[in-house]
Amino acid sequence: MAKPAQLLNIEPANELKFLGPFRTAVASYMRLTNPTDHDIFFKIKTTAPKKYCVRPNCGLLEPHESQEIAIVLQPFIFDSNEKNKHKFMVQSMVKPDDEEINLEDLWKKYPEKLMDSKLRCVFECPLDSNQPAPVAESATVAAPPNSKQSAGTDPASNDAGAQFANAQFNAMSNEDEQKSEASLLKEVKKLRDNESVLRQENLQLREQIIQLHMQVDGRAKEQSSAATAAKSVPVQSVPVHYQNPYSPPPQLARNPPLELMYTVIAAVVMGIIGILIGKVMYSEGNK
Repeated sequence: MAKPAQLLNIEPANELKFLGPFRTAVASYMRLTNPTDHDIFFKIKTTAPKKYCVRPNCGLLEPHESQEIAIVLQPFIFDSNEKNKHKFMVQSMVKPDDEEINLEDLWKKYPEKLMDSKLRCVFECPLDSNQPAPVAESATVAAPPNSKQSAGTDPASNDAGAQFANAQFNAMSNEDEQKSEASLLKEVKKLRDNESVLRQENLQLREQIIQLHMQVDGRAKEQSSAATAAKSVPVQSVPVHYQNPYSPPPQLARNPPLELMYTVIAAVVMGIIGILIGKVMYSEGNK
C-alpha cells in the first residue's frame, strides 16, 4: 500500500547542490512550507551526519508557515571520480490534537503516520585551467513517494523497494545515533568521575577548615585562661612617697651608739676639768 503524498512543500524538491571548491565550508539552503491547516512536525536526516551541519534539523510548522533550513557541508578533498552517495530525508507528521508528546517519541509511536521525502546531494566544482572537465556522477535516489508509477510497473515491487531504501536509510541513521550516544555516555561518565573527585576535595577542605577552627578556639581559650590567672594573683601595693624637688636633701641618720659614746667622753672631760678647777680654787683659799 503506497504512502500518502508528502505533507510539506520542499524547495528544491529532488536534489541539493553544493558549489565548490570544497576547501572551506559550503552552504546550501532548503525551504519547507506547510500548505495545510494543521500543525506539522518535521525532522531532517542524512546518511553522512558527520559531514553536514543542519540548522534547524527538526521543528514545528504552523499552518501556511515557511522555514528555511541551512545545510552546511564541512571541508573535504573533492575527487570527481568518487561517487557521491550522500542523501537527505525530510520526515513529517501531523501534530496529534489529543495529547502532548515528545518529538522523539512521536516518530516511534505513530510510524504509520510518518511521511518522508528524499533528496540527493550534488557536488559541482569549477574547472581548473590545467585539469580536464570532471564527469558529474551522483548516486540515483528512489523516486519521492508522491511520484506517479510508470506503466507496466508492479506496485508490490515499488513498495518493497521503498521499504528496503527506508530500512537502509534508517539503519545508517541509527548507527550514527548509536555512535553519538556512546560518545555522550563517555562524556557523562567522565563528568561524573570529575564530580566525585571534586566532592572528595571539597570534603577534605572542609575537614581542614574545621581543624583550623578548633586550633584557633584552643589558643583563644588558653590565652583567656592565662589572663584570668594573672588577674587572680594579688599585687602588693608599694607606697609611693612624694618628694618636693625644692625641699633640702634629707639628713643622714645618726648612729645612736657613737653619739652616746661621744656624750660620755664629753661628760668625763667636763668632770675632770671641774675637779681641776675645784682644786685650784681650794688651794688659793687656804693661802
